Amino acid sequence: MTDIQELLLSRIRDVADYPEPGVMFKDITPLLADPAAFTALTDELAGIAQRTGATKVVGLEARGFILGAPVAVRAGVGFVPVRKAGKLPGATLRQAYDLEYGSAEIEVHAEDLTGGDRVLVVDDVLATGGTAEASLELIRRSGAEVAGVAVLMELAFLDGRTRLARALAGAPLEALLTV
Repeated sequence: MTDIQELLLSRIRDVADYPEPGVMFKDITPLLADPAAFTALTDELAGIAQRTGATKVVGLEARGFILGAPVAVRAGVGFVPVRKAGKLPGATLRQAYDLEYGSAEIEVHAEDLTGGDRVLVVDDVLATGGTAEASLELIRRSGAEVAGVAVLMELAFLDGRTRLARALAGAPLEALLTV
């Protein structure tokens, strides 16, 4: 394990039985409250943005906003929020996707991504991969190219990486931590 990984992992708190019994929630708020850890995380993700040639960073609602915006600033690229349906004014592109029990929709402003963009998706956790997969579809529908996906933490036991493989179409998926 690298020094950065040890630092990040040491600032993530396990919360048992949240949001329901049997779930071990990974709380990143202590990491965000520590300026050294948050800076290290931002620098690592910005490095991924630069290596992939990203011109925009997409942050997935809601913790992806917290991580994606400073990553975009550090990498010198634009930031675009992907929100739950109905939260953005104006013309949007919308993508439906399946959840474990039901479905959901996300959207992006139609004019925020263009054919010349290479887009890196940033989020805190890769779990089942449903939201990330839907965001990749939105990016392609906008005419932009997928540069990759970068997350703080991958929950490997939920196998989101396998679900994303086809949608990534060869673009990288980088997780700083795997649990």
